Amino acid sequence: MAYDDVLISIGQFGKYQKRIYLLLCLPAISCALHKLSGVFLQAKVAHRCQVSIDDENSTYRLLPNGSVESLLYPWDEGQGTWSSCLRYDSNYTSQYFLSGSPATSTVACSSWIYDKSIYKNTISMEWDLVCDKAWLRATSDSLLMVGVMLGSIIFGDLSDRLGRRPIFFISLVLQVIFGVLVGISPDVYTYMLTRMVVGATTSGVFLVAYVIAMELVGPKRRMFAGVAFQLFFTAGFLVTAGAAYFIRDWRFLQIALTLPGIIFFTYWWFIPESVRWLLTKGRTEEAKENLRAVARENNKLLDESVLEELCAQSEVDRKAIVNGAEPAKRPSLIDLFKYPNLRKKSLIIFFLWFVNSGTYYGLSWNTSNLGGNEYLNFVISGAVEVPAYTFLILTLDKWGRKLILCGAMILAGLCLIATVFVPYDMGWLNIALAMGGKLAISSSYGTVYVLTAEQFPTVIRNVGLGAASTFARFGGILAPYVNIMAEVWTPLPLIVFGVLALSSGTLALILPETLNRKLPETIEDGESFG
Repeated sequence: MAYDDVLISIGQFGKYQKRIYLLLCLPAISCALHKLSGVFLQAKVAHRCQVSIDDENSTYRLLPNGSVESLLYPWDEGQGTWSSCLRYDSNYTSQYFLSGSPATSTVACSSWIYDKSIYKNTISMEWDLVCDKAWLRATSDSLLMVGVMLGSIIFGDLSDRLGRRPIFFISLVLQVIFGVLVGISPDVYTYMLTRMVVGATTSGVFLVAYVIAMELVGPKRRMFAGVAFQLFFTAGFLVTAGAAYFIRDWRFLQIALTLPGIIFFTYWWFIPESVRWLLTKGRTEEAKENLRAVARENNKLLDESVLEELCAQSEVDRKAIVNGAEPAKRPSLIDLFKYPNLRKKSLIIFFLWFVNSGTYYGLSWNTSNLGGNEYLNFVISGAVEVPAYTFLILTLDKWGRKLILCGAMILAGLCLIATVFVPYDMGWLNIALAMGGKLAISSSYGTVYVLTAEQFPTVIRNVGLGAASTFARFGGILAPYVNIMAEVWTPLPLIVFGVLALSSGTLALILPETLNRKLPETIEDGESFG
């Protein structure tokens, strides 16, 4: 008697599962807030060099005809506007302005005046993270993703050792504590380090909640439950934009996004421990009680003999592992590179994960470089994920994984590369193409999970998925540095992401289709598959 068989008998997605599932989905919104809030916390604000003629009452706006700017700042071809990092080397006397001719040399700016018409205060404004310090903004998002990677390793291992429930709760508490510390950071380095810890906690919350939810839902409803879980993360886009619209100071915004997490502390009394984990640890009485609670709320009859059979089989499996009855040598990551076909497929899959993650987060964080209303851009960037995931639910089991993955990535690449040809005065078209790319990459990112699990042989599937996930983290870590290229030329990040998406989507054509195919089980099967 397998655990899934018991779930089928007591309800695959009954009243009990729906209640717990909804409770587990809500913290996904909180994780999205912390991962995405950097768009507004460290927003790139319009700024100009502060010059000797400025005083404490000076504002960002000068004369609208540009006559003053042309004598203060050189023209920046890459940005299509007056330079915000260089000024003419002059003492700016009245005679200088009357001459109407700019100085022949420039110097780097040492202080700036910011446009406060949109943001009251951001870390870029408070700590002057512009020009030669702009890389610190990218480093902040990069370290956030380093935290996400470390958190998935640390909290994933701890949840297997100590239990899903306690690690989930500890992650929730740490997320609130360090989220508040981010908001009161005295300098940029403290801000980056505390935000990295917050990034780690998002893995502890999101991944562990996802595992508990998936282990609670029956096999026929897991695909829907998995996609729907992701939609709560998408809802985080809307919540983040709404909060940022009304709270324009980064410190208050960070704390406002963090404190609602205190509500989740009450989960200690509502969220049960994973039955699968309890069985693997030999805690059969607790497992039985949890299953009885599911059956009771779902109005299903649960035969005690079924519970006894499940627990007996789990105990046999557990003792076999403890006593070393499992094979001493298991396939490792190295086995994926020993054989030519497996090696080729593995490298393509790892590149796919790298590009999907990098492009997804890169586009999510790049909305302030698109022009137009930054809040509306951000909302649209999140909203396009709803049709993207809905499309997957409707087509993934009909059209196949390969067609959707390759088509979506190639479409994303073409949309993003096309932005280079958009005239400067057609900003709406630039935004539309970028959002088309975001929609397509969201679909491909959802597909690559399924395709990867079906490409790797059963004996090494978890190892392959873990390695692929690591490559995805590196994509997210490097994405902020691609976005900072907008400081050189505004369209450059979209072009880089577009080329990567187009090339990886084309490479994926080499992979075999897995829909309705017998999946590989051994290393030999994996080598011959496709």
